[in-house]
Amino acid sequence: MRPPRCLFPAAEILLKAPSSRRCMSSAAAFQPPRIVAATQWKGYGFFLSNRMFDRSTCLDFVILRKANGIRSASASATDSTLSSPTTNSSSEQDIAPHRKRQAQRREKAAAEAAARGEKPLPPDASSLLAEHAASQSSSGRRYLSACLSLSKPRLTMLVVLTAMATYALYPVPEMLSPSTTETPSLSPLTLLFLTIGTTLCSASANALNMLYEPSTDAKMTRTRNRPLVRNLISKRSAVLFAILSGFVGTGALYFGVNPTVSGLGFANIVIYAGMYTPLKAVTAFNTWIGAVVGGIPPLMGWAAAAGETATKDGSWRELLFASDGSSIGGWVMAGFLFAWQFPHFMALSWPIREEYKKAGLRMLAWTNPARNGRVALRYSLVFIPLCLSLCAAGVTEWSFAVTSFPINAWLIRESVRFWRFEGEKGSARGLFWASVWHLPGIMILALLNKKGMWSRVWRSVFGEEEGEWEEEELDEMVSMAVANTNSQKSIR
Repeated sequence: MRPPRCLFPAAEILLKAPSSRRCMSSAAAFQPPRIVAATQWKGYGFFLSNRMFDRSTCLDFVILRKANGIRSASASATDSTLSSPTTNSSSEQDIAPHRKRQAQRREKAAAEAAARGEKPLPPDASSLLAEHAASQSSSGRRYLSACLSLSKPRLTMLVVLTAMATYALYPVPEMLSPSTTETPSLSPLTLLFLTIGTTLCSASANALNMLYEPSTDAKMTRTRNRPLVRNLISKRSAVLFAILSGFVGTGALYFGVNPTVSGLGFANIVIYAGMYTPLKAVTAFNTWIGAVVGGIPPLMGWAAAAGETATKDGSWRELLFASDGSSIGGWVMAGFLFAWQFPHFMALSWPIREEYKKAGLRMLAWTNPARNGRVALRYSLVFIPLCLSLCAAGVTEWSFAVTSFPINAWLIRESVRFWRFEGEKGSARGLFWASVWHLPGIMILALLNKKGMWSRVWRSVFGEEEGEWEEEELDEMVSMAVANTNSQKSIR
């Protein structure tokens, strides 16, 4: 029977430690391993030496390769008088086979291109193309993209949608006389001019805002990619864009809608760029000024619709402060947007409060964190009475107060969590997303519950004759006519 492998005497490798000083300068410091006969050890050392060195020759190979490498280096240093052709041939032999094939293909392609009279591509063609693609080209497309970024497209879209929704919510008196048309007389052309003018006014205000604070925008992750920070557009071009947008926007509102709406659009630019933006570095009260800016677009939409049905001179007093109370709905919608700014912005500013602090922008999120949560909760509670006021003003049916309660309760719940946990435990994120979905939800529900909308749908579907009226609508028509006659008598 053959004895176990570990019982055979194995050759031991005695490693000689390299010299401490001359290990890098002399090859003699590294000696090849010296192999001696091993004695018959008893104990664990004998088995360990056999297991480590007799089973595998990996350590032998590493040490011998290192020693041979040093010897070859010293030999190449002494044989420095060799001829250059020999060196070139040895270097060619060291090239990997796939590299040789690549070089041969490149040479062949260059020869074929030269035979066709074409210029071959440079070796770094791919890197040149990548640099060119990443470079900022001064083209019209780049300029338009920078202008679009200057206008803050998402914020501008929100502003325009609030103005359009309020325009559509205006309770048009469709039954002034049996000879009028069956549907409301709001003009699509007026809506088009309202949309264009509001978009350009918002773009002008946002561009002026970016022109004022490029240094602070560069200090915040949320704003450091803006076009003026990245030098995608010059300040001169940005100023030109802001002035042109404001001029064309207010002009479109003046000639396409009415002067009152144009004045509101101009006021929006002045308050946002001239008051809100400078106050951001002075006081935390800037948030209230910004909320006023958010409440102006609903007034613009309401005044645009009121101008279509105005019975007098159509002045700003008639459109915004009507004696019969028909302008209350516009102010309620403005209150919606004013109150919505606080839970939305307080939740948005909380995660980046340190960045606001470093940028020198005074926000409640870092100047007074406790008040930050209280303000968000306070204005979230306002939405329930606002919904009731919209129903009482005759803009929507009373069903709107019922259908809007769940989404208002959701916002209030998230605001309570934000106030209790002071933005921690995901409460800031929860309130932010609740506010994001709250505003479009309220607008859609208000449009679906607009006063008299479903009765008009019923008549249009079942084709009732032109002279048939419901009793409520007849009473409403009579009361409106009496109110108009009384107001005219009082004026006389």
